Amino acid sequence: MGNTGKRLLIIDDDARNIFALSAVLRAKGYDIISAPGAIEGLSILAENKSIGIVLIDMMMPEMDGYEAIPRIKELNANLPVVAVTAQAMLGDKEKCLTAGADDYISKPIDVDKLLIILKRYIN
Repeated sequence: MGNTGKRLLIIDDDARNIFALSAVLRAKGYDIISAPGAIEGLSILAENKSIGIVLIDMMMPEMDGYEAIPRIKELNANLPVVAVTAQAMLGDKEKCLTAGADDYISKPIDVDKLLIILKRYIN
């Protein structure tokens, strides 16, 4: 398995996003776990203490990222959470950070930018 610090949970309701990100990040040595929604993501986090960082889509049915991030932080206050938003709207970053996200990136995801963000939190 390697370094558990490089285990990343992607929570996104769009399978194409999960597939594309997983392929790129696995190639960079990350161990990827994915969930199709926040409810599933929270149960994975409750059972799996080896996850080093969470990438969460902010716009999902059932439970969006704004509701999920505080719950993630209740499970593990020190777990870094990176919010992913569809379009960068003015104020989005502040809204994500207010909800408890540690960092923020907008779609389409710039992989180089994402890797820089991930390196801030996990090696």
